[in-house]
Amino acid sequence: MSSDNSPILTRKDGSIGIITLNRPEKLNTFTIPFAQQLDNALWNMEHDPQIRVIIIRAEGKHFSTGISLDQFKDKSQHEYRTFLYHIDSFYHTLAELKTITISAVQGYAMANGAGLAFATDFTLAAETAKFGTTAINVGLICLGPAVPMMRILGKKRTMEMVLTGEPFSAERALELGLINRVVSDDALLAEAHKLAQKLLEKSPLALQIGKEGFNRMADIPYHAQLNAMDDLFANLCACEDAEEGVSAFLEKRKPTWQGK
Repeated sequence: MSSDNSPILTRKDGSIGIITLNRPEKLNTFTIPFAQQLDNALWNMEHDPQIRVIIIRAEGKHFSTGISLDQFKDKSQHEYRTFLYHIDSFYHTLAELKTITISAVQGYAMANGAGLAFATDFTLAAETAKFGTTAINVGLICLGPAVPMMRILGKKRTMEMVLTGEPFSAERALELGLINRVVSDDALLAEAHKLAQKLLEKSPLALQIGKEGFNRMADIPYHAQLNAMDDLFANLCACEDAEEGVSAFLEKRKPTWQGK
């Protein structure tokens, strides 16, 4: 789906879309072309009716060490604002996609690389992976990554990580709830595909509504959350896939999903 010299590579494996960060010689750091191609790849896969799960992986030793630091010079405040809006567009996109996303992280996932990993729906990390919101150590600040982190960790933990800039292990990320699983380095991609295949067995409509529900919950008060979740659940219950799933369970057979 994309040329080998592109900073972002894309391909399909059945109903799984695979996005590969492809600047290994630059530790998969973010530039404007890199960020724009990542965002475009996500939206293209969202609009592909065949793709139901997206895996984001990386070429080379490291997942991503954030924004390329050589871009932080000779810009006005307005230019930096425009620059960062382009660089960080993937945060908005990942939150808006109906398609389930999985990141498979090896090596360093620092600054915006950590933010990308934490912003996906599921995050798998190799045992030797390291995370960190490290921009503070060069006089900058990881406020982009702080947005998904705040939703997961709350204010105090996120402030500690962003303001100290200390890297932490995959096991620590798992303890904190920032990632879902730690796997052996050589099994990382296989485990990501195994998770994707497990999700493909579920009703596509139920997955979409479930993801929408979780995203809505983060933005509204408790009682409104409950009512909104019941509304979404009611919508799902009235669909053919829900009736098929319940019937298949009661009849002790495998369901046939129609996506409606």
